[in-house]
Amino acid sequence: MQDKKEMQDKMEEREALINEVIEREWEQFQYVQNEGGRASCQDDHETFVIMRKSQFMNWTQELLESYRQDLIEAEAAHWNLLTEKYARMMESTAPERYAELADILPKRSKERIQMQEEMIAQQIRWEEDFAAKFPGVASTGRVIHTSEDTPWDTSIETYARGEISTYSDRTVELLKKLYDQMDADHENLSEKTLRNMTALYGYESLEAAEERQRARLER
Repeated sequence: MQDKKEMQDKMEEREALINEVIEREWEQFQYVQNEGGRASCQDDHETFVIMRKSQFMNWTQELLESYRQDLIEAEAAHWNLLTEKYARMMESTAPERYAELADILPKRSKERIQMQEEMIAQQIRWEEDFAAKFPGVASTGRVIHTSEDTPWDTSIETYARGEISTYSDRTVELLKKLYDQMDADHENLSEKTLRNMTALYGYESLEAAEERQRARLER
């Protein structure tokens, strides 16, 4: 009985941590300045929560705690990690604008960048495998490769590069540990994230979501 209680307490503690991280991100997201004014997604809290929770549900407790600390430290320094993330994406989607911002962004070492690129390459492999297995669901999301970027459509690769670049070295090392473990276990992190997402949207399973999306595409 005690073990069950401890397990329940840990689950509730983890849920609270995930929710705290999401709300800290959401608060920073409110202050992201877009070229064309406030974006509609900045008023869509429900979708934001689902998207972010789908990802964080896969993270270890240590990784979640580390990223929470990143957000806390950024707030204390009056630095917006969400603004930084979107600014870094512009290196591909809006290079002229990025050139104006590059000098104020935190610099990353060659070793750090190499680690990030190894992680991104792994994520792209996962995304490609997922798209081959679940093409219907994949068709509803972003394009995969940076080579497919446009000023209006940011790829999964570019988004990942922007986001991972905002993490502290400590958080990146913990995330790399997660990627390596999942790769060793032959698990697909992209698929796990989409399984979380479809469940949060109320689907019985990822397979059910795929079947429904394929039916839509065939109409």
